[in-house]
Amino acid sequence: MPVRNIKLTIAYDGTEYHGWQIQPGLRTIQGVITEAIQDLLGSEIRLFGASRTDAGVSALGQVGLIQIDSPIPTENLARAITGRLPADIAITEAVEVPQGFDLMGAVTNKLYRYTIFTGQVRPVLKIRHCWHLHTKLDITAMSEAAKLLVGKKDFKSFASVADKRESSVRTIFRCDVGNSKKEEKDLIYVDVEGDGFLYNMVRNIVGTLVDVGKGRWKPEKINEILEAKDRTAAGQLAPPQGLCLMWIKH
Repeated sequence: MPVRNIKLTIAYDGTEYHGWQIQPGLRTIQGVITEAIQDLLGSEIRLFGASRTDAGVSALGQVGLIQIDSPIPTENLARAITGRLPADIAITEAVEVPQGFDLMGAVTNKLYRYTIFTGQVRPVLKIRHCWHLHTKLDITAMSEAAKLLVGKKDFKSFASVADKRESSVRTIFRCDVGNSKKEEKDLIYVDVEGDGFLYNMVRNIVGTLVDVGKGRWKPEKINEILEAKDRTAAGQLAPPQGLCLMWIKH
């Protein structure tokens, strides 16, 4: 059988997992999916991911890549793999891509969405996928601050100190704060679209925007934080459960 390059689109609830990447002795998304595919094919495979989500972070549009020489038709792979996965992970699409497809290098943009719930009563049906903040937030101020993050900038102040990548320059295409649905008046969404992200970058951005929303800082504080190039200059780290990787485009 000729070897095929298969791109997988993956959705998961990250609550019960120690992030995407395989780690010895820990249950991870990459590890569980790898085991399911190997069980299906009866041979060892390697699953590569286009993004490494942290423990507790979910996804609707993670992208993975495998190489297989199985007779199973590509159009049947998503359903066949999903049938061997736990209920909180699904393969939503499987498509064949050319040999040499650059899973990480060909990424043009990614969208993360962070969900905040500001109502008084704990949202028990949403609590696994939001940050419950029983406090009033100034969405207008948060939106003004978010606009200052758009563009090609050095985001070192918003990266975890554990991020050792050589360059901390990234391009943010949009950073929107708000909610247009009246029936979800207590929900606030922060959508951040960019060409790539540093470790904990989106969660640090959200925590900083929340500090602006609480009135701790004025929106223009963002410029000062960016110029500092120091993690201690930015705000708090938002908890992981509110974050979802919505999609990745190549």
